[in-house]
Amino acid sequence: MGGDTHDASYYGKCMIGGLLACGLTHTAIVPLDVVKCRRQVFKGLYSSLGDGLSKTYAAEGFAGLRLAWGPTYIGYSLQGLGKFGFYEIFKDVYKGIVGEENAVKYKKIGWSIASGSAEIIADTLLCPFEAIKVRMQTSKPGTFTTKGREAWNLVTTSEGTQGLYKGLGPLWARQVPYTIVKFVAFEQIVEVFYTKLLTKGKENYSKGTQLSVTFASGYLAGIFCAIVSHPADTIVSKLNSVKSTGSLSQNVGLIYKDIGFAGLWAGLLTRILMIGTLTGLQWWIYDSFKTSVGLQTTGGGGPAVKVDAQKH
Repeated sequence: MGGDTHDASYYGKCMIGGLLACGLTHTAIVPLDVVKCRRQVFKGLYSSLGDGLSKTYAAEGFAGLRLAWGPTYIGYSLQGLGKFGFYEIFKDVYKGIVGEENAVKYKKIGWSIASGSAEIIADTLLCPFEAIKVRMQTSKPGTFTTKGREAWNLVTTSEGTQGLYKGLGPLWARQVPYTIVKFVAFEQIVEVFYTKLLTKGKENYSKGTQLSVTFASGYLAGIFCAIVSHPADTIVSKLNSVKSTGSLSQNVGLIYKDIGFAGLWAGLLTRILMIGTLTGLQWWIYDSFKTSVGLQTTGGGGPAVKVDAQKH
């Protein structure tokens, strides 16, 4: 069974799959995200995830639990498009540079470079919407608008474009290591499934089994992602929660002085639950879409077919 042909159509389908995977999942867990961000910004506000959900619902109703779902959906849809689509593009670009043999020999390095490069693009697309999302979710009720368009106008009017992109550096610091772990761990875990547990060859298993491997591998990879990226995630939440002046390094220094090392890990268990589920579902949605349009599931299979390889 040959691999997929990596042409413009293939990359476009991967971009759409990534858009769906990230946009839908991040929007679905907005209630968890609201609590997580507030726990990072306000010390002692909630004692646990359950406490945060119940208090938010009691004080703000269902609207409080879905706060900033619009910027979340748009931002993370764009991020998913860049993350998954450009990952596939960069894998092939770097494979073309080093050659097929070296690409296979040093595949983990290739996965790392491709995913990290893709994430830089993905985060640039996400950043302004992330800034709006966090400002809305971490402002005390009644002190800031709950409407995405109004929030965008308020931030750009008072802080200019800088207000939308001030978190880009910390966002890269959070997401680039996160994504490298997400893709490398996923690819490696899928490979383990098909070499150690399901040894008949990937193509001999049903799509249901393959998608189950996808979800399990994604969930396990998500646990590692959450741990690696959590300190930077806390910094991003703190930076975007208030209007700030000064350089990025000055602001990060002030935040660390305020919360200390322990504060960087506030809300970690909530985030592990959130990211594990999120990552598993993202890979499942991504691969489900790929199989629905005639492509193979990700990882553990045969090599890709180059477009020019069909020309004899």
